[in-house]
Amino acid sequence: MPVEGVGELDRAARTVAEFEGSVEEAEAALRYAVNTYEDSLWKVRRREIFACSSRSYFLRIQGRLAKYGFLFQLAELVHDSDAKPMPQPLG
Repeated sequence: MPVEGVGELDRAARTVAEFEGSVEEAEAALRYAVNTYEDSLWKVRRREIFACSSRSYFLRIQGRLAKYGFLFQLAELVHDSDAKPMPQPLG
């Protein structure tokens, strides 16, 4: 796996997109994001995409002056403390 060392202060996680749909639709949206993501680079000279799984990709972009690496992962929201509780069925 082509993961290079990164300093602790350089690590940042952010949400690129949020999506609701089936697993297949979410995986397709992830592939689209990996294929089109350019961060804030002015000119992309080369794009390398490494599949880690159907839910995880490593993207390496060669910009005008430097190389950048991005790890894309599909995550499912399993808990939200701000979500309104679902009403319980009577029964």
